[in-house]
Amino acid sequence: MTASTLKIYPVRNLIIFLRRYFNFFLFLLLEVICIVLVFRNNDFQKTAYLNSANNVSARLYERYNNVEYYFHLKATNDSLVKENARLHNMLQSSFDNASVSDIVKTDTIHQYSTDTSRKVVSSEVRRFLYREAKVINNSVSNPINYITIRRGSTDGIKPDMGVVGPSGVVGVVRSVSDKYAVVLSLLAKGRNFGISARLSYSREMGTVRWYGGEANYAVLEDVPKSVRLIKGDTVVTSGYSALYPAGIPIGYVESYTVADKSSTAYTIRIRLATNFNNLQYVYVIDNVLKEEQKSLEDSTYRLIK
Repeated sequence: MTASTLKIYPVRNLIIFLRRYFNFFLFLLLEVICIVLVFRNNDFQKTAYLNSANNVSARLYERYNNVEYYFHLKATNDSLVKENARLHNMLQSSFDNASVSDIVKTDTIHQYSTDTSRKVVSSEVRRFLYREAKVINNSVSNPINYITIRRGSTDGIKPDMGVVGPSGVVGVVRSVSDKYAVVLSLLAKGRNFGISARLSYSREMGTVRWYGGEANYAVLEDVPKSVRLIKGDTVVTSGYSALYPAGIPIGYVESYTVADKSSTAYTIRIRLATNFNNLQYVYVIDNVLKEEQKSLEDSTYRLIK
Protein backbone atom coordinates (compact mmCIF):
# COMPACT_ATOMS: atom_id res chain seq x y z
CA MET A 1 0.00 0.00 0.00
CA THR A 2 1.51 3.28 -1.19
CA ALA A 3 1.52 6.65 0.57
CA SER A 4 -0.92 8.12 -1.98
CA THR A 5 -3.40 5.32 -1.20
CA LEU A 6 -3.21 6.15 2.54
CA LYS A 7 -4.05 9.79 1.80
CA ILE A 8 -7.19 8.79 -0.10
CA TYR A 9 -8.81 6.95 2.81
CA PRO A 10 -9.45 9.98 5.09
CA VAL A 11 -10.99 11.94 2.21
CA ARG A 12 -13.20 9.02 1.24
CA ASN A 13 -14.29 8.52 4.86
CA LEU A 14 -15.21 12.21 5.13
CA ILE A 15 -17.30 12.01 1.95
CA ILE A 16 -19.09 8.90 3.22
CA PHE A 17 -19.78 10.62 6.57
CA LEU A 18 -21.24 13.73 4.89
CA ARG A 19 -23.41 11.67 2.54
CA ARG A 20 -24.72 9.58 5.44
CA TYR A 21 -25.64 12.61 7.62
CA PHE A 22 -26.41 15.10 4.84
CA ASN A 23 -30.10 15.37 5.71
CA PHE A 24 -29.33 15.99 9.39
CA PHE A 25 -26.83 18.78 8.67
CA LEU A 26 -29.22 20.34 6.14
CA PHE A 27 -31.96 20.32 8.79
CA LEU A 28 -29.66 22.04 11.32
CA LEU A 29 -28.71 24.70 8.78
CA LEU A 30 -32.31 25.45 7.88
CA GLU A 31 -33.26 25.50 11.57
CA VAL A 32 -30.58 28.08 12.33
CA ILE A 33 -31.68 30.24 9.38
CA CYS A 34 -35.31 30.10 10.56
CA ILE A 35 -34.38 31.06 14.13
CA VAL A 36 -32.28 34.01 12.91
CA LEU A 37 -35.12 35.25 10.72
CA VAL A 38 -37.64 34.92 13.54
CA PHE A 39 -35.52 36.88 16.04
CA ARG A 40 -34.53 39.49 13.47
CA ASN A 41 -38.03 40.24 12.21
CA ASN A 42 -40.10 39.96 15.43
CA ASP A 43 -39.63 42.44 18.25
CA PHE A 44 -40.99 40.17 20.97
CA GLN A 45 -38.63 37.29 20.16
CA LYS A 46 -35.74 39.72 19.71
CA THR A 47 -36.35 41.24 23.15
CA ALA A 48 -36.62 37.80 24.76
CA TYR A 49 -33.39 36.71 23.09
CA LEU A 50 -31.50 39.83 24.19
CA ASN A 51 -32.74 39.48 27.78
CA SER A 52 -31.71 35.85 27.90
CA ALA A 53 -28.32 36.60 26.37
CA ASN A 54 -27.76 39.45 28.81
CA ASN A 55 -28.61 37.21 31.77
CA VAL A 56 -26.19 34.55 30.61
CA SER A 57 -23.46 37.13 29.98
CA ALA A 58 -24.04 38.73 33.37
CA ARG A 59 -23.69 35.38 35.13
CA LEU A 60 -20.51 34.59 33.25
CA TYR A 61 -19.04 38.03 34.10
CA GLU A 62 -20.05 37.57 37.74
CA ARG A 63 -18.30 34.21 37.92
CA TYR A 64 -15.22 35.72 36.27
CA ASN A 65 -15.18 38.68 38.66
CA ASN A 66 -15.52 36.36 41.67
CA VAL A 67 -12.52 34.35 40.51
CA GLU A 68 -10.53 37.51 39.79
CA TYR A 69 -11.49 38.98 43.20
CA TYR A 70 -10.31 35.81 44.95
CA PHE A 71 -6.86 36.06 43.38
CA HIS A 72 -6.66 39.75 44.33
CA LEU A 73 -7.91 39.14 47.88
CA LYS A 74 -4.44 39.25 49.46
CA ALA A 75 -3.69 42.65 47.96
CA THR A 76 -7.10 43.89 49.11
CA ASN A 77 -6.48 42.66 52.67
CA ASP A 78 -3.04 44.28 52.77
CA SER A 79 -4.54 47.56 51.62
CA LEU A 80 -7.28 47.43 54.27
CA VAL A 81 -4.80 46.62 57.04
CA LYS A 82 -2.63 49.60 56.09
CA GLU A 83 -5.68 51.84 55.99
CA ASN A 84 -6.76 50.62 59.43
CA ALA A 85 -3.29 51.41 60.79
CA ARG A 86 -3.54 54.91 59.34
CA LEU A 87 -6.94 55.41 60.97
CA HIS A 88 -5.63 54.09 64.30
CA ASN A 89 -2.89 56.70 64.15
CA MET A 90 -5.53 59.42 63.69
CA LEU A 91 -7.60 58.39 66.73
CA GLN A 92 -7.85 60.77 69.66
CA SER A 93 -6.55 58.01 71.95
CA SER A 94 -3.22 58.09 70.08
CA PHE A 95 -2.55 61.62 71.30
CA ASP A 96 -2.10 63.27 74.69
CA ASN A 97 -3.51 66.68 75.45
CA ALA A 98 -0.81 69.15 76.34
CA SER A 99 -1.11 71.50 79.29
CA VAL A 100 -0.66 74.56 77.10
CA SER A 101 -2.32 75.46 73.85
CA ASP A 102 -0.83 76.25 70.48
CA ILE A 103 2.43 74.40 71.02
CA VAL A 104 4.46 73.19 68.10
CA LYS A 105 3.92 69.46 67.62
CA THR A 106 6.36 67.34 65.64
CA ASP A 107 4.52 64.35 64.24
CA THR A 108 7.19 61.84 63.27
CA ILE A 109 4.71 59.60 61.54
CA HIS A 110 3.84 59.99 57.90
CA GLN A 111 3.35 56.73 56.05
CA TYR A 112 5.60 55.15 58.71
CA SER A 113 8.67 57.06 57.57
CA THR A 114 11.22 58.70 59.82
CA ASP A 115 10.53 62.12 58.35
CA THR A 116 10.44 64.59 61.27
CA SER A 117 10.03 67.70 59.17
CA ARG A 118 6.24 67.96 59.41
CA LYS A 119 5.36 70.44 62.14
CA VAL A 120 1.87 71.67 62.92
CA VAL A 121 0.47 73.96 65.55
CA SER A 122 -1.64 71.90 67.94
CA SER A 123 -2.51 71.37 71.59
CA GLU A 124 -1.89 67.64 71.28
CA VAL A 125 1.24 65.52 71.11
CA ARG A 126 1.40 62.05 69.65
CA ARG A 127 1.76 59.31 72.23
CA PHE A 128 0.95 56.07 70.38
CA LEU A 129 1.94 54.93 66.91
CA TYR A 130 0.46 51.86 65.19
CA ARG A 131 2.34 49.68 62.69
CA GLU A 132 0.63 46.80 60.91
CA ALA A 133 2.32 43.39 60.80
CA LYS A 134 1.60 40.00 59.21
CA VAL A 135 1.27 36.98 61.51
CA ILE A 136 3.43 34.12 60.22
CA ASN A 137 3.27 31.75 63.19
CA ASN A 138 0.84 31.36 66.09
CA SER A 139 0.13 28.90 68.91
CA VAL A 140 -2.98 28.62 71.11
CA SER A 141 -2.72 25.22 72.83
CA ASN A 142 0.44 25.61 74.94
CA PRO A 143 0.60 26.82 78.56
CA ILE A 144 2.48 29.87 77.25
CA ASN A 145 1.72 30.83 73.66
CA TYR A 146 3.72 32.96 71.25
CA ILE A 147 3.04 34.71 67.95
CA THR A 148 5.67 35.47 65.29
CA ILE A 149 5.15 38.55 63.12
CA ARG A 150 6.84 39.73 59.93
CA ARG A 151 8.25 43.00 61.27
CA GLY A 152 11.46 43.61 63.18
CA SER A 153 13.92 46.19 64.43
CA THR A 154 14.41 47.61 60.93
CA ASP A 155 10.70 48.52 61.02
CA GLY A 156 10.97 50.20 64.42
CA ILE A 157 9.73 47.24 66.48
CA LYS A 158 11.20 46.90 69.99
CA PRO A 159 10.61 44.61 72.97
CA ASP A 160 7.81 45.57 75.39
CA MET A 161 5.56 47.08 72.74
CA GLY A 162 1.85 46.34 72.98
CA VAL A 163 0.18 44.32 70.21
CA VAL A 164 -3.50 44.43 69.26
CA GLY A 165 -5.57 42.79 66.55
CA PRO A 166 -8.53 44.03 64.51
CA SER A 167 -10.87 43.18 67.41
CA GLY A 168 -8.83 43.68 70.58
CA VAL A 169 -5.70 43.07 72.66
CA VAL A 170 -3.28 40.35 71.49
CA GLY A 171 -0.13 40.51 73.64
CA VAL A 172 3.31 42.09 74.13
CA VAL A 173 6.47 42.00 72.00
CA ARG A 174 9.15 39.96 73.77
CA SER A 175 12.08 39.51 71.35
CA VAL A 176 13.06 41.13 68.05
CA SER A 177 15.40 40.41 65.15
CA ASP A 178 16.02 42.55 62.06
CA LYS A 179 12.92 41.35 60.20
CA TYR A 180 10.88 39.39 62.74
CA ALA A 181 9.45 39.74 66.23
CA VAL A 182 8.03 37.26 68.73
CA VAL A 183 4.95 38.30 70.70
CA LEU A 184 3.98 36.87 74.08
CA SER A 185 0.29 36.14 73.58
CA LEU A 186 -2.42 37.09 76.05
CA LEU A 187 -2.80 33.30 76.25
CA ALA A 188 0.11 32.98 78.71
CA LYS A 189 -0.82 30.92 81.73
CA GLY A 190 0.06 32.17 85.20
CA ARG A 191 -0.01 35.22 87.40
CA ASN A 192 3.19 36.76 86.03
CA PHE A 193 1.45 38.24 82.98
CA GLY A 194 -1.70 40.33 83.23
CA ILE A 195 -3.31 43.30 81.49
CA SER A 196 -4.64 46.32 83.36
CA ALA A 197 -8.33 46.59 82.49
CA ARG A 198 -11.59 48.25 83.46
CA LEU A 199 -15.29 47.60 82.99
CA SER A 200 -17.02 49.92 80.53
CA TYR A 201 -20.22 50.32 82.60
CA SER A 202 -18.88 50.82 86.14
CA ARG A 203 -15.35 51.85 85.06
CA GLU A 204 -14.03 49.64 87.88
CA MET A 205 -10.43 48.52 87.51
CA GLY A 206 -9.12 44.95 87.40
CA THR A 207 -6.54 42.65 85.83
CA VAL A 208 -7.13 40.20 82.98
CA ARG A 209 -5.24 36.90 83.16
CA TRP A 210 -5.43 33.58 81.32
CA TYR A 211 -5.19 30.36 83.31
CA GLY A 212 -5.17 27.86 80.47
CA GLY A 213 -7.99 25.90 78.90
CA GLU A 214 -10.01 27.46 76.09
CA ALA A 215 -8.31 30.03 73.88
CA ASN A 216 -11.46 32.17 73.77
CA TYR A 217 -11.82 32.85 77.50
CA ALA A 218 -9.85 34.55 80.28
CA VAL A 219 -10.49 35.86 83.81
CA LEU A 220 -10.92 39.41 85.11
CA GLU A 221 -9.72 39.64 88.71
CA ASP A 222 -9.60 42.18 91.55
CA VAL A 223 -13.06 43.66 90.93
CA PRO A 224 -14.72 44.23 94.36
CA LYS A 225 -18.08 42.64 95.22
CA SER A 226 -19.62 46.07 95.72
CA VAL A 227 -19.53 46.71 91.96
CA ARG A 228 -22.65 46.09 89.90
CA LEU A 229 -21.80 43.69 87.08
CA ILE A 230 -23.66 43.34 83.81
CA LYS A 231 -23.35 40.29 81.57
CA GLY A 232 -22.10 41.31 78.16
CA ASP A 233 -20.34 44.41 79.51
CA THR A 234 -17.14 45.23 77.60
CA VAL A 235 -13.78 44.90 79.33
CA VAL A 236 -11.28 47.39 77.91
CA THR A 237 -7.72 48.51 78.56
CA SER A 238 -7.48 50.98 81.45
CA GLY A 239 -4.89 53.29 79.92
CA TYR A 240 -2.73 53.00 83.06
CA SER A 241 -0.30 50.73 81.27
CA ALA A 242 2.34 52.22 78.98
CA LEU A 243 1.61 49.44 76.48
CA TYR A 244 -1.91 50.25 75.28
CA PRO A 245 -4.13 53.31 74.88
CA ALA A 246 -7.28 53.34 77.00
CA GLY A 247 -10.45 51.79 75.67
CA ILE A 248 -9.14 48.93 73.51
CA PRO A 249 -11.44 45.89 73.88
CA ILE A 250 -10.10 42.88 75.77
CA GLY A 251 -13.28 40.84 76.16
CA TYR A 252 -16.89 40.68 77.29
CA VAL A 253 -18.34 39.60 80.65
CA GLU A 254 -19.66 36.04 80.31
CA SER A 255 -20.30 35.08 83.95
CA TYR A 256 -19.06 35.90 87.45
CA THR A 257 -18.76 34.17 90.81
CA VAL A 258 -17.30 34.70 94.28
CA ALA A 259 -14.63 32.19 95.23
CA ASP A 260 -15.70 32.00 98.91
CA LYS A 261 -17.52 34.02 101.53
CA SER A 262 -14.31 35.57 102.81
CA SER A 263 -13.39 36.86 99.37
CA THR A 264 -13.89 40.56 98.68
CA ALA A 265 -13.67 40.35 94.89
CA TYR A 266 -15.41 38.67 91.97
CA THR A 267 -13.91 36.10 89.65
CA ILE A 268 -15.23 37.21 86.26
CA ARG A 269 -15.09 34.95 83.22
CA ILE A 270 -14.76 36.96 80.03
CA ARG A 271 -14.98 35.97 76.39
CA LEU A 272 -11.95 37.41 74.62
CA ALA A 273 -12.48 39.94 71.86
CA THR A 274 -9.61 38.54 69.77
CA ASN A 275 -10.07 35.27 67.91
CA PHE A 276 -6.60 33.77 68.44
CA ASN A 277 -7.46 30.77 66.27
CA ASN A 278 -7.75 32.95 63.16
CA LEU A 279 -5.24 35.75 63.66
CA GLN A 280 -3.71 36.97 60.40
CA TYR A 281 -2.77 40.60 60.99
CA VAL A 282 -1.88 42.60 64.10
CA TYR A 283 -0.92 46.17 64.97
CA VAL A 284 2.19 46.87 67.05
CA ILE A 285 1.81 49.93 69.28
CA ASP A 286 4.80 52.17 69.91
CA ASN A 287 4.42 54.47 72.90
CA VAL A 288 6.73 57.25 71.71
CA LEU A 289 6.60 58.95 75.13
CA LYS A 290 7.30 55.77 77.09
CA GLU A 291 11.01 56.40 77.73
CA GLU A 292 10.39 59.91 78.98
CA GLN A 293 7.67 58.69 81.35
CA LYS A 294 9.78 55.76 82.58
CA SER A 295 12.84 57.94 83.13
CA LEU A 296 10.86 60.44 85.20
CA GLU A 297 9.19 57.71 87.28
CA ASP A 298 12.48 55.90 87.93
CA SER A 299 14.18 59.10 89.05
CA THR A 300 11.28 59.86 91.38
CA TYR A 301 11.40 56.38 92.91
CA ARG A 302 15.14 56.73 93.52
CA LEU A 303 14.56 60.03 95.33
CA ILE A 304 11.92 58.43 97.58
CA LYS A 305 14.24 55.55 98.47
